[in-house]
Amino acid sequence: MTLRVVHHPAYVAPMPPGHRFPMGKFGAVMARLLADGVVAPDAIAVPEPAPEPWLELAHTPAYVRAVLDRTLDATAVRRIGFPITAAVVRRSRAAIGGTVLAARLALEHGLACNTAGGSHHAFAGFGAGFCVFNDVAVAARVLLSEGRVSRILVVDLDVHQGDGTAAIFADEPRVITFSVHCRTNFPVRKQQSDLDIALDPAVEDHAYLTMLAERLPGLLEDGRPDLAFFNAGVDTHADDRLGRLAMTEAGLWRREQLVVDACLGRGIPVVGVLGGGYASDLETLARLHTIQHRVASASLRRYA
Repeated sequence: MTLRVVHHPAYVAPMPPGHRFPMGKFGAVMARLLADGVVAPDAIAVPEPAPEPWLELAHTPAYVRAVLDRTLDATAVRRIGFPITAAVVRRSRAAIGGTVLAARLALEHGLACNTAGGSHHAFAGFGAGFCVFNDVAVAARVLLSEGRVSRILVVDLDVHQGDGTAAIFADEPRVITFSVHCRTNFPVRKQQSDLDIALDPAVEDHAYLTMLAERLPGLLEDGRPDLAFFNAGVDTHADDRLGRLAMTEAGLWRREQLVVDACLGRGIPVVGVLGGGYASDLETLARLHTIQHRVASASLRRYA
């Protein structure tokens, strides 16, 4: 079995000099996967940009139109943290198309990964925290509307709470939201997921992985999802600039393996999205992000 990976060159959009978001990581992740032979060139799928009707499945028409027309006011743009340029809009639509395509490939092959995605701070009517549109929310709504699935689990292990995702699905019983995050980190005002685990700062591998091993199986067994989205943010690493937890690289390997095994062992397809990661060194950051893809590739062969 070959891991299907979704990537688009538009995932990298120019940023102002000195901008703190490491936009180059999306290209660096793909380059690293190819250089290390984790992904075969013929297993890379290029998505189409998300059409406007898809965006409106999870976002208000007024917000969608303001982004596409680039007419958001200055306050809304500051809340997002990106300049809303044509390239950023194109990147946002490509990333959503990528998560939808990865979800469809996962349903077909058991597991697939996007090299972007995890924009979980975008709410229905506004963006925030470097997130313009919520790719997992849009993808989940697309699949539900098409009748491809009837139950979805979102496993969000980014260091920041998946507040936008929780709010979008607050009244949607077909989508179960699970967020493990640092209690004292962004966002200040948390939303209510179906299950939130708020960790104190400086939590290390053992405590994190023990908690995850105790809580995730019950969600899978009780919720009986047809598909799981896995936001594998690596900003839980001890050296991340915007994290406050203390996981090691070895801990991230075990975390990713735990999630993939828990899902695939129960016959539940998995969609991997990149999530947050803000290490200063781009090569280090790319290596951490590729852990998800490396685990996924090895697991596909084991579960084939």
